[in-house]
This record gives sequence, C-alpha cells and structure tokens, in this order.
Amino acid sequence: MSKSALRNIITLTLGLVLSAPLFAQFRTGANYDNLYDSETVSALKEHVSYLASAQMEGRKAGSEGEKMAAEYMHEILSSYGVDMISPKSGSEFGIASEQDTLVSRNVYGYIEGYDKSLKDHYIVVGARLDNLGTRTMTVDGQKVESIYFGANGNASGLAMLAELARMVATNSIIFRRSVVFVAFGASCESFAGSWYFADRLFGGKVDAMIDLDMLGTGSQGFYAYTSSNQDMNTLIASMKGTLQPIFPELTAAEPYPSDHRTFYAKEIPSVMFTTGRYSEHNTSKDTASLLEYETMEKELEYIYNFTQTVANNGSEILFFPVQVSERKKGASLGSDIVAYYDCDQKPLFSNSADINKFMNDWVYRLLKYPASAVEQGIQGTVQVNFVIDKNGAVTDVTVVRGVHPLLDDEAVKVISASPKWKPARVRGEKVRSSLTVGVEFRLQKKSERRRFGINGY
Repeated sequence: MSKSALRNIITLTLGLVLSAPLFAQFRTGANYDNLYDSETVSALKEHVSYLASAQMEGRKAGSEGEKMAAEYMHEILSSYGVDMISPKSGSEFGIASEQDTLVSRNVYGYIEGYDKSLKDHYIVVGARLDNLGTRTMTVDGQKVESIYFGANGNASGLAMLAELARMVATNSIIFRRSVVFVAFGASCESFAGSWYFADRLFGGKVDAMIDLDMLGTGSQGFYAYTSSNQDMNTLIASMKGTLQPIFPELTAAEPYPSDHRTFYAKEIPSVMFTTGRYSEHNTSKDTASLLEYETMEKELEYIYNFTQTVANNGSEILFFPVQVSERKKGASLGSDIVAYYDCDQKPLFSNSADINKFMNDWVYRLLKYPASAVEQGIQGTVQVNFVIDKNGAVTDVTVVRGVHPLLDDEAVKVISASPKWKPARVRGEKVRSSLTVGVEFRLQKKSERRRFGINGY
C-alpha cells in the first residue's frame, strides 16, 4: 500500500473518530420532530425537558428537586449574561411549621439599564420555581408514587423567564430601567418566595412586576391580568398599535393565584401573563408533551416587547387607577362608573371594541402637534381619562398624567370632540364606563410626522 493511500485511510479514520462526539454533542437524542425547530423553540424544549424530568420529582418546595432546579436556573441565567446576585443554589429562606422548618430558595440576578436616571429603578420579572412534588397513591392495592412533573405549571414559565433574560441581555443597550429576573421558591406555599424577595431580600425601587405562570397551552388563550391597574392597562393597550405575533386578552378575572399578588399587596403595578388553567393542571399528566412550543415563542416575543415598553416608559407607573390632575382636583367620576375592562360588553367606537381603532381613526387623524411645542422640543405621552355615558357621549375628559399644558390641552380637545360611542353594558344594562388612553407626542423625522400635521422638522 502506498504512503498516500495509507495517509488517506488514517485521515478518514481520525475524522470519523473525532466527528462522532462533536455531532452527538450538537444534537443529542435528536429526532425528526425537532429537525425544523427554531433556536428559541429548541431552547424552550431543553429547559422544560430538564425542569419537568422525573429526577426533579416534582420540584416540591424544600426538596432536592427544587434545589436542582434552582441550580439549573442559576447556571442558565448566568450563561445568558445575567449578573447573578444569589448564590448557585439560591438565596435560602425558611418556613417554620409545627413539625419542621422548610428551607426553600430564590434565584435572582439582574441586567442593568443604560439610563443614569432610571437604572436604579427595576422591573421584576418572576416565575414560580416549585411544584407539588410527589404523591403516594394506592392502585389495585399497591402503593404507587406519582410525580407531579409540572411541565406547564411552571416549567413553561421558567423556560420563558430564561429565554426572556437572554433576549434582554443581548439588547441591554436599549433598556432604560434595570430588569431583575427571579425564580421564586415555595410559591405553592402561600407565595413565600416572592414575599421573602419583596419584603426581606431586595431593597431596590421596583417600578413594576411581570409574572410568568403557566404559558404552555396558548391554543386555549393567552391572557394578561393586571388587577385592573389603569397604567398597566394603558401600556398593554399601547401595544395594540405595534406589530406583534400575538396579543394577550386583558381579563378582569384572575386566571390563577400567583406571585403577582405579593407585589400587588405592596402597591406595585403588576401583570401576570398566562395561558390559564388546563385539564392536566396539578396532575401527573402535566408533562412536556402538552406544551405548544411554537405558540410559546410568539408569546415570548410579545412579553419581550412589553418588558421593553415598561422598562423604557418615561413616566412613573402608578399603582392607583386614577390620579386626577391639578385642573380637575376634587372632581369625582362617580361610583356608578365601570372600568372599561370590567364591562361585560365594552363600549364600541365605530362598532369596534379595539381601542386602537379609536386612537388611529380619530385621535391621531385629528391631532395637531402645537408648533410652539415643536420649537421647544416638548414631547411625551399624555394620559387622558374619559367617561362614555349611557348615551355614548364622551364626557369628563381629564388629564391623568400630563406632559406640558400645550400637549395636554391638545389631547383633551381632540378626545372631547369624539363622535358618540355605543355605550357599555353590564348584565345587559347600559352603564357609564371609564377609559384611559395614552396620547403620544413624539418628535420624529418629517416623513413620520405627517399624521400630526407638522411641517418642517
């Protein structure tokens, strides 16, 4: 055999030997079902597969499984660029009972915002770490241990938390506020982890909280629950004017009790994103095969864009629904007024319940950017509250949070001139309803500012 032939055989053999482990590392346990997954879907599947695996034994609070899940979340968040504050196994806390003291843990870190005036203000994004653990059942006279895997509840939320952190870390240069990511331990134990985090562990100024809980069954709906907080509702409504792969439905009824309650109790504006309850909830059938990963990817993109909107909001996000301006101080809207999102049938503008239609077809079509405001470089979002009476007329137009009298007056003028709406109904009866919208005045390039009727730059 020639030397060149022998060299070729050796080279081919080495290539096969060296390439085998590399290929295995790239796609371990791959199958044709995963062949066309996006990078995000693949990551979501990997997170859920581990967090909802049998070795976690249901991640019961205080268990070894919960600790393993905490260590996994710490490793993933750290690898994604989150500046971790808690130790590898999480920041421990105890829950005392008559029998024993349960030791659980929170895992958290943050990504710093770029704005010097706002980076010490924080948006907290949290997800429940624990689940129910295991239960011993008797089947046909035999003791059988059943694992509550908790794939949707809440490995789905933890997976979304991890991938959201990756996206924020990649684009941290465009986030004004800092974003804290937390996996809350002992959530199933009366939200102990979120209470410990908010009351004992974290001392920063939290402007808002975003809760991710049970996000894997999007075909059954995608919901946002804000406890009817006016500012949060306004921020969600403002997203309607943007291109998104999916939009949540605002709901006045709490889909599921979760860690947002802790922050609500501290008067911090909060929103829970969820796909709601499902038939396998809190059963041993809550496995990774239930999850709709492509829909989760769409939800993730929306939640990322919403997180950016909240983090970059130039105004303080208020907890109380209505804060009347100085010009209307002392005025009362009355106890018979129903909030827009609490109406059985929402008021309709031009036969549509979509607030975006009112904003685009009426407000922004007629709005004029005051020339003197342009000259002074005044811009911002004026939040305006108004009442739609039982006849559909727009009344009691009030600036909730102003920017400057020039912009405030223009926003009030345009909304006050609104045509009649179809009034809201509760239990079939017409009611007066209240709605807050954000009217944006933003200095832009000439081509982008025609809707305001501005000439020049």
